[in-house]
Amino acid sequence: MIRRGRPYLEVRNEPAPDESIQLERDGYAIIRDLFSPGEIADLRAEIGEIYDHDPADPRGDRSPEDAAMFRYAMLNRSPAAQRACAHPRLLSVIEPLLGEDCHVIANTAWRNPAGHPGSHGGQSWHIDAGPHVPLPAGVRWPADIPHPVFAIGVHLYLQDCAREDGPTGVLPGSHLSGRAPPHARSMDDDLDYEGQRVVPLLTRAGDAGLFVSDVWHRRMPTKDGDHGRFFLQVHYGRRDIAQRLLPTNDANQLSPEAIARATTERDRRVIGLHPALFYDG
Repeated sequence: MIRRGRPYLEVRNEPAPDESIQLERDGYAIIRDLFSPGEIADLRAEIGEIYDHDPADPRGDRSPEDAAMFRYAMLNRSPAAQRACAHPRLLSVIEPLLGEDCHVIANTAWRNPAGHPGSHGGQSWHIDAGPHVPLPAGVRWPADIPHPVFAIGVHLYLQDCAREDGPTGVLPGSHLSGRAPPHARSMDDDLDYEGQRVVPLLTRAGDAGLFVSDVWHRRMPTKDGDHGRFFLQVHYGRRDIAQRLLPTNDANQLSPEAIARATTERDRRVIGLHPALFYDG
């Protein structure tokens, strides 16, 4: 656990919530009943109106049908979403791992219709970024050193998510591997990590599912009776990690002249114009 000192990060000695301890140890946690039924009803209604009135914001090469499932930069669009991102109980779990000055780096609403899982990359085993501390095969993270956490993904559930709905599944402890999931088993329902099998995040509306960016996770296959999924996704990062609410082509700190001088792909990346990847869509 860490805290922001004056001005540097330092080891935290204060007690932390149980969910923070589980996140650090297992790579995932669930906060039950984070929002009241009334709060969820308001958040769901406000986000639903944005789906009704704002056109989809296509990113990447998704089909129009897939693009319609997402709305980006939600804290810019919705006061209720912005309030949800700053929920004190949620921050009390995240801050011991990222520091009290952590911030939102991406904020996307997901609405997967029943019977339509989509073709988003989240269907296969993946990590959201990193791994932030890469390790070669055969090397284990020392058990007596807490593994650093650089980014945390949060799903704020606007409706129940049961096994038939294709919940997010995580492999406990895999964030310690220092590696991405094996590509050859990207769709393998029986993938394990050191004997740990997939844990589905089964939730009710008002719960929050949390996972560190390095943990192996995926959307599990849907089953008969799928009701679809509807949640607000929030990614939090350490202060040193850049926000990704908008693609770098749309939000950057560059002059037109500097952009014009970047004539190769490497030139563009050097000055901060990156293609969409983690957290961008």
